[in-house]
Amino acid sequence: MDELPLDQVRTLLAVVDEGTFDAAAAALHVTPSAVSQRVKALEQRTGRVLLMRTKPVRATESGQVVVRFARQLARLERDARAELGMAQDGGGPVRLPIAVNADSLATWFLPALVRVPQDPPVAFELRREDESHTTALLREGRVMAAVTSSPDPVAGCSVRRLGLARYLPVASPDFVARHLPAGPGAGPEPAQALRRAPVIVFDRRDVLQDSFVRSLTGDPEAAASPLRHHVPTSEGFRDAVASGLGWGLVPEPQAEPLLRAGALVLLVPGRPLDVPLYWQQWKLDSPALSKTAQVIARAAAEALRQDEAG
Repeated sequence: MDELPLDQVRTLLAVVDEGTFDAAAAALHVTPSAVSQRVKALEQRTGRVLLMRTKPVRATESGQVVVRFARQLARLERDARAELGMAQDGGGPVRLPIAVNADSLATWFLPALVRVPQDPPVAFELRREDESHTTALLREGRVMAAVTSSPDPVAGCSVRRLGLARYLPVASPDFVARHLPAGPGAGPEPAQALRRAPVIVFDRRDVLQDSFVRSLTGDPEAAASPLRHHVPTSEGFRDAVASGLGWGLVPEPQAEPLLRAGALVLLVPGRPLDVPLYWQQWKLDSPALSKTAQVIARAAAEALRQDEAG
């Protein structure tokens, strides 16, 4: 296969990052015509359409492969310059984009980042995304690593199991009195009550509450109530449940103090929902990425539940 000209690869990356050919031209200090010619030449060389000419411009599936290669190339160059003692562009730190879910951010992930060695300095760029969707950012080349619920590696990435994030089905005592008159417990009655009672969800992609109802009923079509309150922050979600706005699945570290204080009640004792989490990252010889991965793995071993598969 013909090699990919680096100027063309970097130009494609600039177009994707800047969103338009004109903006990419300004960033590269060349004319828009030169940008267009380089992208067309790269598409001819690869035999693939690499960009969707929308506003903003978006990479096609083939284009994402080239974009990911361009980011990896830039990362390797920066790491090599750092190891050689050469000044970074603008004298700045090593930048490390990571996708992570909100509940991990609110519980164990941020304290872990504090442990990452800062020699050379590392600047973390965190992208908050649902754990079932973080791999999309890896696939698009927008992040170098991700906390994800998917064990299937994205092309060019390695996977490491972190452990199980445990969620507890809880509600306030007043909410239980109003919507579960028979009280918490197992069996069909609490499951049916939870299908009718107001529920808290993170956003429209949050399926944890529906998954829990299905696990109780054994009905693959079952779902939580259509009366849903959307609360798109981890702390806000917990507070909304504790206030009695609805029931929901709260991360164990957030729920336990409120359970001990009597501010929350377990709806179905002995029936938590465990979500497996994985660390996916580029297969790249990057010291900053390797050090971060090691720290994250150690922190996850301490914070998450482990099982025989882990």
